[in-house]
Amino acid sequence: MGIFIGAGPRPGPAFYPATLLETRRLSKSFGSLKAVDGVELQVLEGNAVGIVGPNGAGKSTLFNLIAGNLDADSGRILLEGSDITALKTYQRCRAGIGRSHQIPQPFEHLTVFENLLVAATHGCTMPVRSASDFCAEILERTKLLRHANTVAGTLTLLQRKRLEMARALATAPKLLLLDEIAGGLTESECHELVATIRGIRADGVTIVWIEHIVHALLAVVDRLIVLNFGRKIAEGQPRAVMNSADVREIYLGLAA
Repeated sequence: MGIFIGAGPRPGPAFYPATLLETRRLSKSFGSLKAVDGVELQVLEGNAVGIVGPNGAGKSTLFNLIAGNLDADSGRILLEGSDITALKTYQRCRAGIGRSHQIPQPFEHLTVFENLLVAATHGCTMPVRSASDFCAEILERTKLLRHANTVAGTLTLLQRKRLEMARALATAPKLLLLDEIAGGLTESECHELVATIRGIRADGVTIVWIEHIVHALLAVVDRLIVLNFGRKIAEGQPRAVMNSADVREIYLGLAA
């Protein structure tokens, strides 16, 4: 079992976090390829969960199923105990699921601030007056405030990665899905990003993070899940999972 450590204030020593996200026997195939094969997840409120696995393991497909970008062939997805399997992407967003994409997808001809404003007013239907202040706070948190009036298409990779995360936060998510947000960054940029993600988690946002840069995950997550050929093959305390013989052989290509 993993360590379940939530974020934010606790009402007392007997408090246990509620389950925020659950998938039950979730499956998706593309022709003969079983991209996600009966995956069962349980993510507790306030936790940070990492997902690793080799290329083609089904990680991004799993995110696309949870966010509603793909329809599941079978299985169920529950958010706070409610079945959201049939909901559209925008409905899941408004229910509290925000996500970033592995390749940033900003509105390139809009400014950074305008990108967030669109997310806040359409992603969670926030009134424009409230959204403006809310978006300014997110820009400050993600270190983009001085770029608020910069056209998104002119940003550096780090800034685009931060904008991708900021746009997801602007939808006021309960659950934040991060898809290889650290990919392509330098070591110092990665450390900066990890610090930002820690701050987001400390504010009480539940995080599920796919990442190939394992040391970044280990600095943040409570629990680590390993996928291989669409199946969950390991789950538990991050360092114990990464040190297991099966994971070292399958994920890292090392002999047991």
